[in-house]
Amino acid sequence: MDWIEATLNSASRIIWGPLTLVLLLGVGVYLTIGLRAMPWRRLGQAFRELWAGRHPEGDGDITPFQALMTALAATIGTGNIAGVATAIVLGGPGAIFWMWVTALLGMATKYAEAVLAVRYREVDPLGNHVGGPMYYIRNGMGVRWGWLGALFALFGMVAAFGIGNMVQANSVADAAALFLDTPPWLTGGVMAALAAAVVLGGIRRIAEVAARLVPFMAIAYVLGALAVILPRLDEVPGALALIVTDAFTGTAVTGGFAGAAVWAAIRYGVARGIFSNEAGLGSAPIAHAAARTTDPVRQGMIAMLGTFIDTLVICTMTALVIILTGAWTGGDNGASLSAQAFAQGLPGLGGPIVSLGLMVFAFTTILGWSYYGERCAEYLLGVRVIGPYRVLWILAIPVGAMGQLNLIWLVSDVMNGLMALPNLIALAVLSPVVFSVTRHHFAPARARSGA
Repeated sequence: MDWIEATLNSASRIIWGPLTLVLLLGVGVYLTIGLRAMPWRRLGQAFRELWAGRHPEGDGDITPFQALMTALAATIGTGNIAGVATAIVLGGPGAIFWMWVTALLGMATKYAEAVLAVRYREVDPLGNHVGGPMYYIRNGMGVRWGWLGALFALFGMVAAFGIGNMVQANSVADAAALFLDTPPWLTGGVMAALAAAVVLGGIRRIAEVAARLVPFMAIAYVLGALAVILPRLDEVPGALALIVTDAFTGTAVTGGFAGAAVWAAIRYGVARGIFSNEAGLGSAPIAHAAARTTDPVRQGMIAMLGTFIDTLVICTMTALVIILTGAWTGGDNGASLSAQAFAQGLPGLGGPIVSLGLMVFAFTTILGWSYYGERCAEYLLGVRVIGPYRVLWILAIPVGAMGQLNLIWLVSDVMNGLMALPNLIALAVLSPVVFSVTRHHFAPARARSGA
């Protein structure tokens, strides 16, 4: 067993090493330039598209708004709480700057993923609209590349049970045991029952729950963070300056903080940023492919908001709370650091906000990833696998809540990283399609304006 863990640890370090991170950032830079920074320039229009997307026209299974909420349900999770704290501890406050950079470039990546997902989606024998990297690899790059799409689906199916199910269930069980003194078996059973009520209803029920739960939990978490930040508003410029300067100078030893070099800030900022928003991994376009829409560009614009909301809003709120309260110099790490920061900023309320946020975020991640894994399994094995897959997904939740997951975490971490490689290849190869449909979409507006 030890040699298996050692091998997986080595594989994880290689897969999530500099090469993959450079590829992820490189594709983001290339797409941003090719799109002429459209994701940044048209951010306001994207929010208008999101609002209009509550009542769409076109073929699909869920509304464009529900598609984004489903993607956010799977994305917003431990990365926004524990991941931000870990980035600061390992890379210093400057790591947050590199999380921002990752998110800004990731907006173009998410946009391209969703454009391709809608353009190359299919309708399965049950009448569901299915898509994602495995479909735009096969349908966009050609049948001879089908093996690459199959690899993505295999990696995604395996990763889903770890990072999207058992690891999340374990996080909820730990938080419930710590703050509510609830035994893991009970937490796992309750989660399994709640998940069954949603997952067995398929994408439409998942989307309906996500559309109600995700906005509520995100707004509640941000309001809790603002309650800590606003009384310290005069210190915010200094905190932002610390983030920017430390990104290029490194962080000196302060209190219980051990100090960090510039490379550490870049490495952990980029890695945790990608872990948080999943831009480039290829998971979110699976949800966006189910949207009721006739225009890939409009869905792409809605999709890119996921990266903006996840990292540039929610992760930034967490980071400011940690920095403004000074908790980052105290020696804590992960979720306990975030909880400590909120507890200092909001005595009596801060700890419960973080623990409740962690539990709800993790539960919605289970719902969102259930759909991702199901679609990957369907691509490989056909629609006959859907029913058994959902049952197996529900049974895995209490196992995760009660288990020791070191090996499962390592396997899912490796698989999650491997998902990115086929997707990044497809994004690079099919980028001319993304650029072409984007230019075509915005050409009438430019003509009317005389540009």
